[in-house]
Amino acid sequence: MGILRRKHFTLLFLFTLFTPPLRPATLASAAETTTLVYKGCSEQKLQDPYSQSLKPLLSSLVAESAQKGFAATTQSSITAVYQCRGDLTNSDCYNCVSKIPSMLDKLCGDVAAARVQLSGCYLRYEVVGFRQVPQTQLLYKVCGSRKVSDGGGGGFEARRDSAFQMVENGVQSGGGLFYTGSYQSLYVLGQCEGDLGNADCVACVKSAEEQAKGQCGDSISAQVYLQNCYISYSFYPNGVPNPTMSSSSGSGEHHQHTEKTVALVVGGLAALGFFIVCLLFLKSVLMKKRGKRSDIQRDSKGILVISESDLWYENGENCLLV
Repeated sequence: MGILRRKHFTLLFLFTLFTPPLRPATLASAAETTTLVYKGCSEQKLQDPYSQSLKPLLSSLVAESAQKGFAATTQSSITAVYQCRGDLTNSDCYNCVSKIPSMLDKLCGDVAAARVQLSGCYLRYEVVGFRQVPQTQLLYKVCGSRKVSDGGGGGFEARRDSAFQMVENGVQSGGGLFYTGSYQSLYVLGQCEGDLGNADCVACVKSAEEQAKGQCGDSISAQVYLQNCYISYSFYPNGVPNPTMSSSSGSGEHHQHTEKTVALVVGGLAALGFFIVCLLFLKSVLMKKRGKRSDIQRDSKGILVISESDLWYENGENCLLV
């Protein structure tokens, strides 16, 4: 029994050793995606029959956000658009967009045009014929209070320019008009409205970058929102934190695929190791049984002759080892 117990312990140890640890699921925090960034409300009030059509229109967009990250529609002479940040899941997108209709009602009331920007999504609408805003119109900006002169930002402008170039290339070639990545401790993010062409998107992003340089100067972080695109950047002297180091929406998928591949390989090794140990254990048991059988003798009448060595003990009772 001592041998069996030791082998049982060895199997458990090896299985524990080769089994990859389970990682807890990571979900986007609602607070990180539904924080109000800014709101814009027209002074012109929404008159009937438009006011009666707005609520159903917004409800349809909220429902659509559970399926995709961008949608634009026109119903009953009201145009509405929503867009989620390119790295959000459909579930997170829906959670973000679904917060906006009630916020619109509280923040703006019944107006002819409005926009609410949250940290993870935005929604805007206007009555058809309402004064159009240029694609590169500055809507809102936030400049970080910490300056390059505070330390840790040597060569900051060169880093920022290189990071901006990455955004321009990323939104054009990465798909989805979205890019996020890091360059020498500078984290950057850029996104264009989903129905822009590549050339218009790059032009919009460049305009946002110029606004950031001119409006925020030597601030080591900034967020700049234009009508059809936005950018943000943050400098981390000690390196960009791990949760934000995905280089793009596409590379984020690549990172997930890499993790799955590693998990499959490790799992396969675990199964193989467990199978080999089981075979060795079975071989050992069979060899012992054969050895014991060869030691059992019969007398001239065919009666088994059992010696003391052929017995093992379990709870004080004699048992024949066969």
